[in-house]
Amino acid sequence: MSSVPTTLGRVRGTAAGGVLAFRGIPYAANSSGADRFAAPIPFPAWSGERDATVFGPTSPQPDRGGAFDSLDLTPFFGPGWVAGDLPLTVNVWTPSVSSHEPLPVLVFVHGGAFVAGSTAASLYDGAAFACAGIVCVTVNYRLGVPGWLHLPDAPANRGLLDVLAALHWVQREIGAFGGDPGRVTLAGQSAGAMIVAAALADQSFAGTFGQAIVASGSGLGALLPAQAWMVTERVASHLGIRPTADDFAMLDDATLVDSLSCLTGLDLRLPGVRHPLAGIAPFAPVLDEQPAVTIGAGRGIPAALLLGATTHEGNLYTAPVPGGEAEARAVAAAASPGGSGPADFPHTNWDELRSAILTEAVFREGTRALSAASVAARNSTFEYEFTWPSPAIGETLGAAHGVDLPFAFARASAEDLRGDRGLLGPEGGPARLEAEIHSAWIRFVTYSKPGWDATAAGWPTVRRFG
Repeated sequence: MSSVPTTLGRVRGTAAGGVLAFRGIPYAANSSGADRFAAPIPFPAWSGERDATVFGPTSPQPDRGGAFDSLDLTPFFGPGWVAGDLPLTVNVWTPSVSSHEPLPVLVFVHGGAFVAGSTAASLYDGAAFACAGIVCVTVNYRLGVPGWLHLPDAPANRGLLDVLAALHWVQREIGAFGGDPGRVTLAGQSAGAMIVAAALADQSFAGTFGQAIVASGSGLGALLPAQAWMVTERVASHLGIRPTADDFAMLDDATLVDSLSCLTGLDLRLPGVRHPLAGIAPFAPVLDEQPAVTIGAGRGIPAALLLGATTHEGNLYTAPVPGGEAEARAVAAAASPGGSGPADFPHTNWDELRSAILTEAVFREGTRALSAASVAARNSTFEYEFTWPSPAIGETLGAAHGVDLPFAFARASAEDLRGDRGLLGPEGGPARLEAEIHSAWIRFVTYSKPGWDATAAGWPTVRRFG
């Protein structure tokens, strides 16, 4: 056991393999009632020593089994909804050997379509980064209705505000864990990456991090307020309440989680405006303009950027759940204000078409836009593409959304990612590839350079892994 002092009180963690781990440390207190719809509320100080040996509760969320029955995504989503009084927590992994120099810090924001996931997931174990001399912090934030529903009488983007509060916690406290608050990298994957993109475009985050990693995210993934209001009206109508925070605050968490089912198939297109996530998620940061536009105009936060996508992002949504013409046409319509037809994408079958549209419209186009914006803002910008095809689901999964993340966290050989339903197939991922990708993240966090040349205006330099 090991104990560390923070400004709120001491926390007691665990020690193993040369790494100290502190789990479930509270950074805010928004857990019940009307507080669920307020800006992050400071957590009060405590006396004595707080147990930080186990993960805290998770944000209320639906079961994510269902559609992924042929693929075990527990390593990504974690245990699901673990009820409790304190879902807003961080976890810290740090080397157990004291350093004379403060260490670089990696702050990671998990994905889950803005409605699911937690840092209790096995994939987000930060021990490998700690072994490499990096203090790793993972963040829980509010999900679903409490985190992202756009309401007239509540702060917008409460999940994003949670991440900001967690970064302020890092600035205040990380020195006690051996970290350098002046060398913070904010990273995320999927929904977490879109949160990072929104943070890059928000001056409120100035001074909280100096560089960023956007893995399978988008600089074009935000909802306009009018689109977000369509979501609010649908949920309020389904529940038979007024679309206000006061009315939503009267409902319990289980009711709010159950209400998400009414958003399936909701068309969020407006004249000349597509659904930025092509229907795969009902929530996203709500902004007046896309992050790539803000950053490209020089109104974002100066930060070195590492970003990339997988070759077959959309396969995660098609390989486990084969569809047909109707599903493909629905995705094509959602992805374009004009309703792109099958002729706009080369394909040999409807699932391949659906995957190609999701890959391009949700992830690849937005990644290119964010890269171009970062270069225009004169930030050091490094791009990659993950190409290794996972043999999961009868060798149909390919280089799908999320397949790269176990390599970044040095978890590609983990038992829960292997087997008949494992994300990485029966044997897991290649050790050589894990070493390459994990090392690239380490170099970027530590030295601001992942190991290949930066992209220049009109001259993209893309490192391909696989």
